[in-house]
Amino acid sequence: MGIERTAPLAGAAALCSGIGLARFAYVPAFPAMVAAGWVDGGGAGLLGALNLTGYLLGALGGRRLAGRLGVPAALDLGMALVVLSCLACAWPGGLAWLGPWRGLAGFAGGVLMALAGPAVQAVVPPARRPAAAGTVVSGVGGGVVLGALAVPALLPLGVSSIWLGLGLMSLLLWLPLRRYWPAPPAEEVAAGPGAAAPPRRWPGVTGLMVVYGLSAAGMVPPMIYLADLGMRGRGLGAAAVALLWALFGLGAMAGTLLGGRIAGRAGGMRTLALWMGVQAIALGAALLPGGAAVLLAAPLSGFAGVGASAVALAAARELAGPGAGLVWSRATVLYALAQAATGFVLAALFRASGEAHAAVFGAGLGLSLLALLAAARLARKRA
Repeated sequence: MGIERTAPLAGAAALCSGIGLARFAYVPAFPAMVAAGWVDGGGAGLLGALNLTGYLLGALGGRRLAGRLGVPAALDLGMALVVLSCLACAWPGGLAWLGPWRGLAGFAGGVLMALAGPAVQAVVPPARRPAAAGTVVSGVGGGVVLGALAVPALLPLGVSSIWLGLGLMSLLLWLPLRRYWPAPPAEEVAAGPGAAAPPRRWPGVTGLMVVYGLSAAGMVPPMIYLADLGMRGRGLGAAAVALLWALFGLGAMAGTLLGGRIAGRAGGMRTLALWMGVQAIALGAALLPGGAAVLLAAPLSGFAGVGASAVALAAARELAGPGAGLVWSRATVLYALAQAATGFVLAALFRASGEAHAAVFGAGLGLSLLALLAAARLARKRA
């Protein structure tokens, strides 16, 4: 296979491990860890917030790391940290032990997210870049589905087996595909292929950043508490919770693949407003009573929350043209910052409210509605 095929597959494997497994597999593991007494609900929420903080640091430092080590070595380091952090979390050492390792897992995911996509874009032919981008980002949804299947399968063997299994799966993804890591010059990854425009202001970019940041903050509840809502909040069994998270992953894959295509036809800003509407519906559905409502909220959350990245990227191209790489770099950091800050606030709210899921999902709905209003206003201005 040529590099236009192998590099995107390797990039997808990196995001499958660093985001789909190391980050998102924690969601179905959340209620199992609480039930086993490893942490309480508030502590589990704090672990999620620490992971988001690590992700922010990785997103900020990934390109600098690639400049010092080279892209392939930086990707190897990220994958090694994923494996190490998963294996370390297999020991029930309490919040003081698990917190730094979940933060390290987030850092690794941030590095992989910052480097994999731009590196693949830099080495594939221009005509293949849209398809390659879809392949790389689909690794996130694929990892979510894989984690949704693996966590309940491993749980009968104990919570430790979940983390050992996630570490082994990441290792099996890393070793055979690492020889296909893209190896562009580090400065090309930093700027993005063909990005020669100097930093400047583009009309509408500030509004796009506001919408994307609000979307990120609104998606924290489903990205951390969704499985716990299904199991402890709605009384769903292990099989139903596994289905719940698999639906989130399938929704993420659909939202990512469709987002770019629809944005190319209808316009990025109009499509972003549509995706924010879906996000608001998803958070509203999570507040409805009964297990069926949560099963509806899961795919809609994945569709909007993960798919919004593809739509926002298309909108950045519309607004900034050749400067889209710079805009996207800033948007990625803003997304991570918004999620990290919101994660800590919601962890405190969850604990203070007596672990009331309605409190955190209600906050997420409010933020999602603000994102919808801001996106609709931008779409009207763009029209």
